[in-house]
Amino acid sequence: MAELFDALSSPWAIRALSASILVGIMCGVLGCFIVLRNMSLIGDALAHAVLPGVFFAFLLVGYSTLGFFIGSSIAGFVCAITISWIQQNVKTKNDAAIGIIFTTMFAIGIMGISYLNKDTVHLDLKDFLYGNVLGISDEDLYLTLGVTVYTVLCVVVFFRYIFITTFQPMIADTMGISSKLIHYFLMLLLSFVVVASIRTVGVILVVAMLITPASTALLLTSRFKIVIVLSALFGALSAISGLLISIVFGLTPAPAMTLVATSFYLLAVLFAPESGVIPSYRINRLEKFRIMREDILKQVFKRPLVEGMPVLDIAKNLNLPATRVKSMVGAMSKSSLLSTDSHNVILSKEGIDHAERLVRAHRLWETYQVKQMGLNSDQIHEEAEHLEHFLSEELVDEIDKKLGYPPLDPHDSPIPAKKEKK
Repeated sequence: MAELFDALSSPWAIRALSASILVGIMCGVLGCFIVLRNMSLIGDALAHAVLPGVFFAFLLVGYSTLGFFIGSSIAGFVCAITISWIQQNVKTKNDAAIGIIFTTMFAIGIMGISYLNKDTVHLDLKDFLYGNVLGISDEDLYLTLGVTVYTVLCVVVFFRYIFITTFQPMIADTMGISSKLIHYFLMLLLSFVVVASIRTVGVILVVAMLITPASTALLLTSRFKIVIVLSALFGALSAISGLLISIVFGLTPAPAMTLVATSFYLLAVLFAPESGVIPSYRINRLEKFRIMREDILKQVFKRPLVEGMPVLDIAKNLNLPATRVKSMVGAMSKSSLLSTDSHNVILSKEGIDHAERLVRAHRLWETYQVKQMGLNSDQIHEEAEHLEHFLSEELVDEIDKKLGYPPLDPHDSPIPAKKEKK
């Protein structure tokens, strides 16, 4: 641990840590809009398309961080415009247009840099492909800081315009906000962010830093401003953690950052409160048990209430194992919905009321299907059997009113009247 702190106090480590945090923040902030606008593949294209800019910038101004930035940004923006033009004017699939342009520009960049390396010039292609955060210079750091500040300021200042064109482009156009102009503006920002991130995470992995933190944040909340903050936070944490892991274990930093970001995403996939796999499984399981309990109530309700209904008959009618029905009945008896004697299940007053609401919803929906939707009486039972568990009391009342409070359903079964709450 002492050796790690000694390493982190070195100037190169401070520069690397600072650059990683900045890249994580700016990629996280812009990545939210990129993911929501389905521009992830374009981000990948721009990342690969910047290499020709490096080549031509070197031919014009030599080895210059600012020259590389300007040349790469121009190359990325040209790539974005070319892709958009092909998508709008040529009969080529959108993803195919992206693939054609970025692979072409990527090939030009690799050929150009390889040509330069034949002479005394040495431009390490791996530094552009995989990043070299441990070798970042002060000039690279200042450039990354400038792009980060510019990106965050642009998102803050133009948030209203970017937001509405992301979620409601047609409404934005009617309000006089050009969706196309905002699209190209985001393309320009994306070019800046990609180019500024190349020295840290490289061409290949910059897309992961754009997409993964944003996708993680979108799993955790639907409040967009919080999504942006969380995305920036996950981006920064992924970059910091990946860098520290790479220093401790002697790994390549950029892939380590990507794997940490993916780990955060997988944790969100599993444990996100509303959309996570585990909470969703738990909610679905509880919903399944709720429907099963209601089906049991309805089965018993159809029998004379004094006699009740044997567990074996309930299991047979519902096509469920008797052991499961017995377990469910035991749990329901503790909630005062029903009671049991030696063999039969008998509904309590609360259970009768609950079952009547289900039957009322079922029979009113069947009546609605026949009278309002024109279905035959033999087509309606299965859907009503499912929907009765999900129709709210307010909606059932509205259906009853619309139908004129019918006393019988299409099968001439009585529709229970609504009981007024005491």
